[in-house]
Amino acid sequence: MGYVAVTGGQDAIDASIELLREYRSGGKLPVDTEILRDRMKLLIDRVMSEAGLYAPDYAALALKQCEGSTEEAVFLLRAYRSTLSRNYTSRTVHGDEMHIRRRISSAFKDIPGGQMLGPTYDYVHRLLNFSLTEEKEEELQQWRAAFEEKAAQAGEVSLSDTAPRVLDLLRQEGLLEQVQEDRSEPCDVTMENLPLPAPRSAILQTLTRADTGFVSGLAYSDIRGFGMSHPTIGELRYGSLEIEVDYPLEGGGVWYVGEIFVTEVEGLMGARAGGEGIGVGYGCVFGRNDTKAIAMSVLDHALTLSIDSPTSDMEFVLLHGDCLEMNGFISHLKLPHYVTFQSKLDGLRNRKRSLEHEGND
Repeated sequence: MGYVAVTGGQDAIDASIELLREYRSGGKLPVDTEILRDRMKLLIDRVMSEAGLYAPDYAALALKQCEGSTEEAVFLLRAYRSTLSRNYTSRTVHGDEMHIRRRISSAFKDIPGGQMLGPTYDYVHRLLNFSLTEEKEEELQQWRAAFEEKAAQAGEVSLSDTAPRVLDLLRQEGLLEQVQEDRSEPCDVTMENLPLPAPRSAILQTLTRADTGFVSGLAYSDIRGFGMSHPTIGELRYGSLEIEVDYPLEGGGVWYVGEIFVTEVEGLMGARAGGEGIGVGYGCVFGRNDTKAIAMSVLDHALTLSIDSPTSDMEFVLLHGDCLEMNGFISHLKLPHYVTFQSKLDGLRNRKRSLEHEGND
């Protein structure tokens, strides 16, 4: 069988790019970026998390540009992020200051401030709702108005309320593993190479930007028996955090620049061998993404264990979960490898001829 290299040059590349636009222009209805931003929030949240840039409008634009491909959208958003100047560094935010939309604990039934189920698919039937194919926007907006009126009449507690951390109760009893507070300057993985062994600031940054499927798969393997984590969700909360920066001119003060929505998890992992207190893993990601935040907390704890497990191997976990690096390396296999492949074939043919020669002798 012969092997023929495909040729074409710049004309072929230009034609390929034209075909991309032809595929994206299929159908009769345009894709509105506002619709993507407002109606595909979970997808937008995932793209922003893996790109490391909180920008819903730009995430929607990236998804429109690349036909909804998550990894391509992340690539586009990260590339755009690299062009932005960094004028300010925000003040440190704390999860206990979160304006809560969702807050649950699987470790305790009764928690200070109460449990709040919030927006989640945990309690719905996983059945296709065929009535959505006939859904009319006017009827949907009428339902939304009625829902808001009903909520107001019911006198529900404002969703902007904050609540204390559930695990603070265990900390006060001294039942959690003691961890020394680290006030050192955090490592910025977007500005410098990832050091190994990595400080915890670099670990958390890398995990929150990692591919959602990769993080979830590794955490599942750790829980299933290839590691030592047996987590219980001490607290999972979703809501908004206010972002502030220091006023740059004389006189000081603080500027409020906006808010971001995050999912935060503190997972109870059980006491380690010979240790005192229950271990805690932490996860925090942009937007609504319970699964990734929980998985992140599992890996955060697993990376502190000195055991022979893939999920406790810092180099394996941190260097292979980045969606750009992972998908980019796999995608590069589509590029020409003519010389290296021909070299493999030549080696195989030479070995085959040698064996045939030995057989004839």
